[in-house]
Amino acid sequence: MLRLYTHDACLAHQPGAGHPESPARLATVLRALDHDHFAALDRCEAPRATRAMLERAHDADYVARILALAEECARSGASLHVDADTVLAPATLEAALRAAGAVVAAVDAVLDGACRRAFCAVRPPGHHATATQAMGFCIFNSIAVGAAHALAAHGLKRVAIIDFDVHHGNGTQDIAAREPRLLYLSTHQSPLYPGTGAASEHGRGNVFNAPLPPGTGGEEFRATWHELLLPRLAAFRPQLLLVSAGFDAHRLDPLADMNLGSEDFAWLGAELTTLADAHASGRLVSALEGGYSLSALAAAVPAYLAAQLG
Repeated sequence: MLRLYTHDACLAHQPGAGHPESPARLATVLRALDHDHFAALDRCEAPRATRAMLERAHDADYVARILALAEECARSGASLHVDADTVLAPATLEAALRAAGAVVAAVDAVLDGACRRAFCAVRPPGHHATATQAMGFCIFNSIAVGAAHALAAHGLKRVAIIDFDVHHGNGTQDIAAREPRLLYLSTHQSPLYPGTGAASEHGRGNVFNAPLPPGTGGEEFRATWHELLLPRLAAFRPQLLLVSAGFDAHRLDPLADMNLGSEDFAWLGAELTTLADAHASGRLVSALEGGYSLSALAAAVPAYLAAQLG
């Protein structure tokens, strides 16, 4: 069974006219999943993450600072920039809490046996948020919050985080590199924002980056995962797979220069499902990260999820 977590609050976050991380992204994904092929999706409302959950991945001072800024936004009705392109608007905190809460709830569901796989259709994205800093459209690092919850609340010893967003998940790497029970694997375009993710970055031996040059197509992308990253994932024998599912490596995306098609995301979805079945009793949780072409999102997200349905 594949479970879908989302919440209307994630549509209410408004970073401003012309901002690429728009509510239309999530609306497009939800419309694409409102299709007969996905009629069997178990659709659930995402709960809020608690402050304690956030503080497993983020420093307490950082969480307090975001909460204080959100109160200021609520009082004034105005938006604040927490970095050059990351906006805290009056509705942002609720969206970010629901996004992180979706991943926590999905982790609970797959580990408790309520479902085998889950997709969190949420925004704002999270993988650029470090333990101490919001950046790259991201407020809280939802995947890292979910990973920390799996370790703390369920006692897991091996949790893998897979990130195929076209931008390196510097925040997730920052958090995962401190925790040897986590494995972080990433493909991403380089050079590109945020400028991290070199192949030489290894954390505590639990970080493996495979930067790809602009113009990389499906054949090279698949070979990188097949020959380099998926064998490391299998050797780790993860008890749970968490996926930062960004679709901005699609050839139509306006913020990058990769050349993937929907079939490449479907291929990786199938490969991750096979590995989850082999090592983690099928337990696979994905969360929406980037993807800024609406037509690409409408095609690539269903392709990725259909591969998990078999």
